[in-house]
Amino acid sequence: MEKKRALISVSDKSGIVDFAKELVSLGFEIISTGGTKRVLQEHEVPVMGVSDVTGFPEILEGRVKTLNPLIHGGLLAKHDVLEHKQQLEEHRIHPIQLVCVNLYPFQQTIENPNVTVDDAIENIDIGGPSMLRSSAKNHQYVTALVDPTDYEMVIAELKAVGKTSLDTRKKLAAKVFRHTAAYDALIAEYMTDLVQEETPEKLTVTYDLKQTLRYGENPHQKAAFYKKPLGSAFSIANAKQLHGKELSYNNINDADAALQIVKEFTEPTAVAVKHMNPCGVGTGSKVYDAFSKAFAADPVSIFGGIIAFNREVDAETARKLHEIFLEIIIAPSFSKEALDILTGKKNLRLLTIPFDQVNKAEFKMVTIEGGLLTQEQDRYTLEDATITIPTKRQPTEAEWESLKLGWRVVKHVKSNAIVVASEDMTLGIGAGQMNRVGSAEIALKQAGAKAEGACLASDAFFPMNDTVEVAAKAGITAIIQTGGSIRDEDSIKKADEYGIAMVFTGVRHFKH
Repeated sequence: MEKKRALISVSDKSGIVDFAKELVSLGFEIISTGGTKRVLQEHEVPVMGVSDVTGFPEILEGRVKTLNPLIHGGLLAKHDVLEHKQQLEEHRIHPIQLVCVNLYPFQQTIENPNVTVDDAIENIDIGGPSMLRSSAKNHQYVTALVDPTDYEMVIAELKAVGKTSLDTRKKLAAKVFRHTAAYDALIAEYMTDLVQEETPEKLTVTYDLKQTLRYGENPHQKAAFYKKPLGSAFSIANAKQLHGKELSYNNINDADAALQIVKEFTEPTAVAVKHMNPCGVGTGSKVYDAFSKAFAADPVSIFGGIIAFNREVDAETARKLHEIFLEIIIAPSFSKEALDILTGKKNLRLLTIPFDQVNKAEFKMVTIEGGLLTQEQDRYTLEDATITIPTKRQPTEAEWESLKLGWRVVKHVKSNAIVVASEDMTLGIGAGQMNRVGSAEIALKQAGAKAEGACLASDAFFPMNDTVEVAAKAGITAIIQTGGSIRDEDSIKKADEYGIAMVFTGVRHFKH
């Protein structure tokens, strides 16, 4: 009886020597290539080179070595089909029962900020995916391995019954096709970026499983958390968790919302988020002051919320944080004293994120039934806007600071959105209402007496003058909005009637 053959060619060599030795002890002949062959020989594993099988040398700097009928015939043959067996014999092709391959490190190569295009191209594996796909296609007869964590399971089956089960081979084949698809997706993304194609006719994306979640938005919904292989370090997906329970689906969404808001600010800032909307934002000369203001903005809604800071959390702030129930605290770092205080709450999640690595503008993706929407992130700021002031009164310097804070926050509030703000904190936030005046009424009610002399920001234009009317009666002195309504003149007249300064930005910030 012919010996079984295993073809081994791996970039990731972890565990490969022990795996190969086990295969040899089970009666397999080992075929290998290049660096893998050298490693196996160094560890005294009997091994044949691919050239020994094909009778053809590696050529073109190793670009061509396994692309040969004597290899792929052995991978693709149906072992129980007479015609296939006859053709194997006729062409002296030996069946290959097991393939263990992982691919050139394309991802690791392009992660290097100094990588050249030539280096990237040279690390696109051709023979590896071809062998994996051939063996996975022929999983009825061939065991295809791409993941070192599967070596132990395969050896256990081979020792127990002399072969792997069809169920195992199917599962391994599925993993192979996921792996090669992800590999090709990264290559496609790299090449698409290289030629600056913004809307390719095919969108290929890949993500790695980070965490299987206990449930989704509700306990009856299954959920999982995936991260982008080359995603930004400045993200919840790449955050370092120092303490607390495992993150939930809702935690992750809320934490991301908090992170997107706090990165709008350069001064010490604290952002409190509840159900993906900010409930309080505060700035100050230090984080303690910033958090005190964020807390004062809405001391009710902050309960069970998420807090994001853009500065290290110190002991003074930690003691104040410890007084209330929170789900997550995000910061660039925590002082040792702050950690000692906050880790006293066993379930409180503490996350650190490198704020010096704020990501480039990635495209956001939203799934719909049967499809996917993509758009670039909303990075538009007042510095980008073409400002006009159509009212008789100009904003004062203090009002400008309040308007800027409100504008930074309002674009992160679900539409229709209204934010009432002072120079250093939000005073009231109205989110997600079906009409703009409804959001204004909620924000102004929350602000209460503090609305007197405060400013108001809107994520889009006023279709009528009713929002200005409501704001004026609450004591608002300046408003910032998009402008561009066919009834802008009505709102301008109403603002002039009450002596309100109104700023048009010419850009809206819808967030659905």
